[in-house]
Amino acid sequence: MIRRYIQKLKKTYDILIIGSGIGGLVSALILAKEGLKVCVLEKNNQYGGNLQTFSRDKLIFDTGVHYLGGLSKGQNLHQFFSYLKIIDDLELQKMDENGYDKITFGDDEIEYPHAQGYDNFVEQLSSYFPEERENLENYCEEIQRVCNHFPRYNVIGKNSYSEEILHLNTKRFIESITQNKKLQSVLLGSNFLYAGDSENIPFYVHALTVNSYIQSAYKCMKGGSQISKLLIRKLREYGADIHKHSEVAEIIFNENNVLSSVKTKSGKEYFAKQFISNIEIRALTKLIGEERLKKSFLNRVLSWEPVSSCFSVYLILKPQTISNFNYNIYHYSSEESVWNAYRYDKKSWPETYMLSSTPSKHHPEFAESLTAISYMDFDEVKAWQNTVNTVVEENERGKQYEKFKLEKAEKMIDALEKKILNLRDSIKNIYTSSPLSYRDYIGSFEGNMYGYVKSSENPLKTMVSPRTKIENLFLTGQSVNMHGILGCTIGAFNTCAEILGKQLIDERLSKILNQANEK
Repeated sequence: MIRRYIQKLKKTYDILIIGSGIGGLVSALILAKEGLKVCVLEKNNQYGGNLQTFSRDKLIFDTGVHYLGGLSKGQNLHQFFSYLKIIDDLELQKMDENGYDKITFGDDEIEYPHAQGYDNFVEQLSSYFPEERENLENYCEEIQRVCNHFPRYNVIGKNSYSEEILHLNTKRFIESITQNKKLQSVLLGSNFLYAGDSENIPFYVHALTVNSYIQSAYKCMKGGSQISKLLIRKLREYGADIHKHSEVAEIIFNENNVLSSVKTKSGKEYFAKQFISNIEIRALTKLIGEERLKKSFLNRVLSWEPVSSCFSVYLILKPQTISNFNYNIYHYSSEESVWNAYRYDKKSWPETYMLSSTPSKHHPEFAESLTAISYMDFDEVKAWQNTVNTVVEENERGKQYEKFKLEKAEKMIDALEKKILNLRDSIKNIYTSSPLSYRDYIGSFEGNMYGYVKSSENPLKTMVSPRTKIENLFLTGQSVNMHGILGCTIGAFNTCAEILGKQLIDERLSKILNQANEK
């Protein structure tokens, strides 16, 4: 009785969202636009999950969003962002149309381009593989066919997954398209975007990832955090409450076994009618309490294998020393290593890396910084796994950890110098982040980049419905189905369709499509 009386006195939200990654923020805005009272709780000092940026020497670096696809007019992410009313305020720079990604191998000096636009994609690669033009056209057709089979990938339409599409295997498909080993490796060259397992992963993961960038590829000029800032600004316009430094420590059920509130580490309690979790699914199961979950579901989640984490090196450059390049480089020690690049020998690390540059504000033809990222197993940092170091909870991990990071940075620079002559002489400062940084800031299990490993043999194993067995609890984010900006945005619309009804969401998005067609 007393608890019910206290609840009446306290504000009760229609929806409370745990975590402010893009899935949580987009879900919050969709629901707030429909007039619901929304609250978002974030544990960190900065909102946005993988959208977070950080500053070193007054320069901005991204933690996760290095480029975006599907953002030209009429394309899917553009449509979603139009509905959210943030597209016009994004400061974007289109990447090199003839090669937004360039794939390189070992000592081969050729940079094989992935170009924007399907005709251009075929044209650019045909200049290196003239006898493969028809195969390249078939590859592009199949990419688009697979994407068209996915619910909400084309904004509205399709309501269910195609069983045949889910079981297509990337390795088998690529080998069926072309027997040219070099071209196979080139087509798989950007698989860092889904953690490098091209042997076992379903082809739809490859297709959904690649398709967006072939359509169009952009960089966020002020880093990915501008997306979260715009979403939060819109949320506040709709009267939503958003709180950082508010880590949920307890989920509370009432006497009728219905989820009624959450408590933060500081002891503050928030009541709501419905809840959306945008946090790592394993962390959520701990908060709910294993006794409330079906053993079969819990065992399934605990059996999932996290995708690889990474180690990033951020190089601040001396002014006007290195030319800027408006594309990403994906480099592999050999053509064969592309298939499962996340498996590496510690002695020869980094066997692969992604490299991007940021142009100088005053001399844009020169780079002011470089970011290089390579795979790293969580085992390499396990010695420090019990330490936490964030802006909110600052702790030193010790001299051995600093030594470890410095050694890795030196190895990365050695590898980069094979591509960029005299790089060392151009470096002003070096910063790094390890799997522990990603774990602490993003909240992902063992610092994984993209949730959990998907397999074409059992694709449904890692697919989770946004609707849980707890009646008023829903899921969103990268550990539910697809990762990435587009994947999590689509996931948020699917989560909200469970709450508001698919028909309403489709009606809202149809208006945006109609307006775009009229223009």
